[in-house]
Amino acid sequence: MASREDILARLRADTLPAQDLPDLAGPWIQYDNVAEQFAKSLTGIGGSCHFVDSLAAAREHLSQLPVFQIAKQVASLVPEITIGNVDEQACDDPHQLETIDFAVVRGEFGVAENGAIWLWDTALRNRALLFITQHLVLVIPAEQIVATMHAAYERLTFDGSPRFGTFIAGPSKTADIEQSLVIGAHGPRSLTVYCVQS
Repeated sequence: MASREDILARLRADTLPAQDLPDLAGPWIQYDNVAEQFAKSLTGIGGSCHFVDSLAAAREHLSQLPVFQIAKQVASLVPEITIGNVDEQACDDPHQLETIDFAVVRGEFGVAENGAIWLWDTALRNRALLFITQHLVLVIPAEQIVATMHAAYERLTFDGSPRFGTFIAGPSKTADIEQSLVIGAHGPRSLTVYCVQS
């Protein structure tokens, strides 16, 4: 036991000096039209992107989707688009959300280079909803699209309180060794993003 304590004491005493983080300023890729690139990137990874003039227009578009029309359980955190019949906020156990067909959630911003959307858990009680639903709808302001992940990380601020945030890009995808692509095996089968123009 003494040798264990001796080893641990030496490890604690031999700390490395702190290193400054590298400067991330650089000639990162820029796009003439970040909104157009965002839509192209998102479509390329299996999602669908729709620029709409209002939440009402998003509601109208969503209501026309055949897969939404047959949805039996909907959890919505964006009541201007649809009123859900499942209250995600009232679920104490995330397993109760396993039968959700559609989840509608607000995102913070999009990333043009890869079609990713950042979201915080500020309005979301059960983050499992994002990954357990069959179909995910994210709503972002159209003017909140940045060119690169570098620009995206510059926007993120952490105040020290425990929070959950994530980038979501496209529906769930997986492939086996034979390269058979399966959509929705480990998460949503579809991702629809509404970029609301102000």
